[in-house]
Parts: sequence; C-alpha cells; structure tokens
Amino acid sequence: MAQEQGKYQETMKQLDLLHTRTPIQHLAHAPLAERMRPIVLAEFAGQAHLLGPGKILARMLQSEAPQSLIFWGPPGCGKTTLARIIASHTNAQLIHLSAVMAGTKEIRSAAEAAQEYWARESKRTWLFMDEIHRLNKAQQDSLLPHVERGTLLLLGATTENPSFEVIRPLLSRTQVLVLEPLGEGDLVGIIERALQDKERGLGEYPATLSDEARNYLVGAAGGDARVVLNALEVAVMTTAPGDQGIRHIDLDTMREALQRKAVHYDKAGEEHYNLISALHKSLRGSDPDAGLYWLARMLDAGEDPFYIVRRLVRFASEDVGLADPFALSQAISAQQAYHFLGSPEGDLALAQAVVYLALTSKSNAVYRAFGEAQSAARDSGSALVPKHLRNAPTALLKQIGYGSGYRYPHDDPSGWVPEVYLPDQLLERSFYHPTPRGWEGKFQQILSRRRELVKQKQQSAVPKTPEKFSHHGKPEGIL
Repeated sequence: MAQEQGKYQETMKQLDLLHTRTPIQHLAHAPLAERMRPIVLAEFAGQAHLLGPGKILARMLQSEAPQSLIFWGPPGCGKTTLARIIASHTNAQLIHLSAVMAGTKEIRSAAEAAQEYWARESKRTWLFMDEIHRLNKAQQDSLLPHVERGTLLLLGATTENPSFEVIRPLLSRTQVLVLEPLGEGDLVGIIERALQDKERGLGEYPATLSDEARNYLVGAAGGDARVVLNALEVAVMTTAPGDQGIRHIDLDTMREALQRKAVHYDKAGEEHYNLISALHKSLRGSDPDAGLYWLARMLDAGEDPFYIVRRLVRFASEDVGLADPFALSQAISAQQAYHFLGSPEGDLALAQAVVYLALTSKSNAVYRAFGEAQSAARDSGSALVPKHLRNAPTALLKQIGYGSGYRYPHDDPSGWVPEVYLPDQLLERSFYHPTPRGWEGKFQQILSRRRELVKQKQQSAVPKTPEKFSHHGKPEGIL
C-alpha cells in the first residue's frame, strides 16, 4: 500500500508541471499576476455570461454534475484560473499539463493517476490541458478514450478556434465555452485589489494611480489581466515613495512601465482572418475611416503587407469590378509601390488604395457572372462549340463547315454585329448583369441593346438543316 501511495505521489509530482498546489508563502518571488490569481470564485473577475446567475457554468457548478469543457478565449481572460477554481469547487483533483511540454506519454500517465485516485478516494480527476490546440492529431486521439470513458474530465484551454484546431470526435465529447476579454470595470477592480492586498499584492508598497494612468493602463491592456498586473507591478516597484511613503504613478510612468500596448493578433490564427475580414467588409461598406483603422491595426501587429495588398487586388475585382475599371489599377499600383519602397514609406500607398476602394462605385456583377459561368460550364462541359466559331486551319475543316458564316465585327462600321457565341444549350442564358452604378451604367445600356438585337436575329433565323454524310464521306446539307 505504501509503495502504491509513493508511486502515485511521484506520478502527480511529474504531472503537475505548473505546481498548482504551491502554497501562498512559496509565491513570494512569483510575478504579481501569479500571486494575485484568484483562489475562490468570489475573487474571479469577468465572464458573467458564463458565471452569472442561471448561466451555464454557474448551473454546472451548482448541479455538481461536471462535464468536459474547452475554454476558448484570448490571453489573460482567466482560463487557467477558472480551471483551478472548478476543480476545487467540484472536490476533485486537478492534473495540469501544457501541450507545449506534454504528449501521449503524459496523457497516459494522467489517466493512470486518475484511476488510482478514484480507486483510493472515490473522487474524479480533472485534466487541465493548457494550449490544447498544440496537441497533434495522434496526441488528441490518445486523449479521446479517457474522456469518452470518463476516466478524465477534460478542461482544455486555447486561444485558437477549437473548430479548426481540435479533432471533431473530441469536440463532440466536450462543451466549448467562449471566454471574453475582461471589461474595463473588471480590470479596474483587479488593479484596486492588487494595490490593497498586503499578503499577495502590492499593499505593502502604498501607491496611487492618477486617473490618466489608470485609464491608459486599462485601455492599453486589451482585456488582458496579466498585462495589467505586470505593468502595474513594474510601475509601483520602480517608483520611489513620495510624501508619507506613497508612490504616485502618473501617465508617463505607466507608459514607461507598459512600453507597448497589448496587440490581440495572431498572423496564423483566427484574429488574422477576423481583421482582414473587417477590412474587406469596411471597404465593401464604403467606410474609408474603418478601412484605414483595420489596415493600421494589421500593419502595427506585423502582418505581411503583401497579404493585405493581395486582398485589395481581390476586392478590386470582386466588389468594385467594372463599376470602376481603375480600381484594379489602383490596387496593383499599391502593390508595386510597396514592393519598390517597403515600409514605412510604402504603407501610404496601401492607405491610398484603401481609401480609393472604399469611396469608389461598387459592383459585384463580374464576380457573380463568373460564378454563374463556372456553374454552367460544369453542367454543360460537353456542349459543342458552334461551327461558325470553330477554327478552320485545314481545307477539310473548311469543307465540313468549320468557321462558315462567321462575321468579322471589325468589318462593320459600328465594330459590332449581332451574333450568337454560346452553345445551343445556353442560348437563353446570360451571366453578366451590369449595375447602373459608375462605368457599368454605360455598359448596362449597351449590353441590353445588343442582347435584344441578338435575340431578334435568333427569332428570325432559319432552322439549321441536320448535317448528313454521303456514303463517300462528303458532307451534305452544310449551312
């Protein structure tokens, strides 16, 4: 028995990579953000949509019927803290692994430890898997049977969209809860608690923040409590006490402590697509102010400018099209200018293209027309090219009617002749429908008249004689 107990304790020591049971007195040298981590639910700030009265997580904790969960949210919103509180509230042990350091072996060991704990204590085990999106498919597969059998209750945490990063079978056995960035009120409360707490916080170093310093810190943190507490600790600990031993933190001091505002962005993650989507939709909505803002946000976060300009080129065809034929030229010119100048000089060329694309006339007529044409091409891929449109490079092909009846538009004084260019199966189809906006307004009138003339020609045309061949192989009845 003693041997089994010793084995269990050794396993837990190896698994508890972040030492979740570290006593408060051992946190003396830990960063403020770690020292101030809430221990009970009453200290937890934010996520009222999950923890408020009658909300899903509150109901789950009250019912004492735990189930596997995945927390999806930005850094510093409380995912790890909430996992620890849940484990404590449900009277279960918590094994804390990070997908950065753990793999299949550690998952197997966690399952064994959970089985031993249940056999000895008749209590469940939560496995908190931080950065769960970093587990590869094989590692997630190894976790699946333990979650399915209930050997482990999973608490996954991720900053990435689980729909993209977590395998479908594991998602179907868990409840995904979305955590939001902390609000201004939550962050102000965290600041005040840290300044007043003498045991875990900065209460032994009396300090006051000016309104400007507090507002700047809260606004620059991006809803990240860890950013707030780290900057607060630097500001307080690097400021000399003034009158009556109080440290006065002003705006300049806080700017120095923070150095740089938190940027919520991941060039390979969901936020990358969120921001480029916001830029595209702002331009589509003809809002140059929003377009410039999202452009600046991406450039400031280190996004590849050529990725942005590729989207601008796409936008010029998809959302502007022939309502303004110069839009594509503007986008291509922006790409060439940036390639020539680089950053920061070339950033202005991107800004110019963004403003132009936002303000110019819009049309997706070409985009829709090409989509319909692609669909028609897939459905009628065996349609024959009309004979008058076929190439006739040999005498035989001319003899059997290739190119016969073709009218050369440049020979007509108007430069255009009413002619049919689609296969017989598609004679009634039209794909491109210009809008009345911008240049397309002119195209709309011209195209409408031309289609009417072609229709009149079709109605007055003599039906074609079926093509026949004699026994000698010579065509008969060629039109």
